[in-house]
Amino acid sequence: MTPMAFVKAGFMLAMASPAEGAVNPLVQLIPFVLVLAIFYFIILMPMKKRQKKVQDFLAALKVGDRVVTSGGLLGTVTKLEDNTTLQLQIAPNVRVQISRNAVVGYQGQDPVVAEGQRQ
Repeated sequence: MTPMAFVKAGFMLAMASPAEGAVNPLVQLIPFVLVLAIFYFIILMPMKKRQKKVQDFLAALKVGDRVVTSGGLLGTVTKLEDNTTLQLQIAPNVRVQISRNAVVGYQGQDPVVAEGQRQ
């Protein structure tokens, strides 16, 4: 036989059907599916719950609420301008306009989301 015939024969053997007792390809996908499921339940699901909790808190803000910002400002909400900003009174006759996302909680209470868990 010529060397090329050996190469062709080897290629043909490689293309042959798997040997007896070979594992089903779907069984090989099980570890991948398990990793995805673990990733979803450990990382994505709690993140969505935290995000929903923060959105509910920000949507529930009303005039007169005493809040704390992420920058450490303490103040009272005096005006809700739209879905993204609000006006905060931080001292008599001193009002600042801030993003709603800067509010992290009510004064005297724990933040809505712990600092290490913030998005």
